[in-house]
Amino acid sequence: MSAVMTPKQQAQVSQQPSPAAQHGRRRISRRTLWWGAFALLLGLAFLWVYPFIWMLSTSLKTPGEVFGGGLGLIPEVMQWENYRRAWTDGNFSRYLVNTVIVTVATTVLVVVRCALAGYVLGRYRFPGSRIIIVILVATMFVPTGYTIIPVVHLSMSLGILDTHLGMILALAGGSHVAFILVYAGYFRGLPKELEEASIVDGAGFFRTFGRIMLPLSMPVTATVSILTFLFTWNAFFLPLVFSFSNPALRTVSVGMQAFVGENSTDWTGMAAAGVLSMLPVVALFAFMQRYFVEGIAGAVKS
Repeated sequence: MSAVMTPKQQAQVSQQPSPAAQHGRRRISRRTLWWGAFALLLGLAFLWVYPFIWMLSTSLKTPGEVFGGGLGLIPEVMQWENYRRAWTDGNFSRYLVNTVIVTVATTVLVVVRCALAGYVLGRYRFPGSRIIIVILVATMFVPTGYTIIPVVHLSMSLGILDTHLGMILALAGGSHVAFILVYAGYFRGLPKELEEASIVDGAGFFRTFGRIMLPLSMPVTATVSILTFLFTWNAFFLPLVFSFSNPALRTVSVGMQAFVGENSTDWTGMAAAGVLSMLPVVALFAFMQRYFVEGIAGAVKS
């Protein structure tokens, strides 16, 4: 016998939405949630990027607009003169060349040294290897201020205090423990058959490292190169000490101080110099972004 619904039950059934209507509501709800998250992330991204936009805007303003224009970002008239003043009068062209020389040389030294140390610690087991790792990790907690005095004293003894070479060796001579451990973890995960095949072919230690292991670690090398480049490009303390008696050796971070006077500060010239110093870093990261992400992912997996 078929069940007969009462009028009250029929009214309840008629009030329930159809499956198509329920699916449409869920779709609208998900779309609303997605747009809300997108708007939130867009607002956070704008807050993060705003200082860079403000610096770019300030580099094209007059000093009066900087302090009297409020939060406005669009200059009344583009003041390209600020860039000319920063490049020539502020001697920023020389500082940029110094920074490129110091940064590239330091990055190469750090990559080679950390890759070799990571290769040995990651692929070989020898007495005292764990003690070496513990000592390296302990050096991470030593502030830079405690090491600057022996670094300067050693540089003076070698006669390289006021030279590019001294600055490069001082910047590249740090422990860089994180980079060594990243390389060690990556090399430890590579198959041992690679080294065995290389030995059978008659390759020695350095040939195996240079022709097989180092090319395989390209994602990690890209990550270490970018981080070292950023650190060295923005370094201030060591370049300041090594160029204190020789202003011609200043880097861009130290050269920014040239826009700060005793009674006033050239904010527009400093902003223009900041934009010029930021362009090479942005170009490098845009070029090596894929390798950087792959290196970080590989370090996390290892």
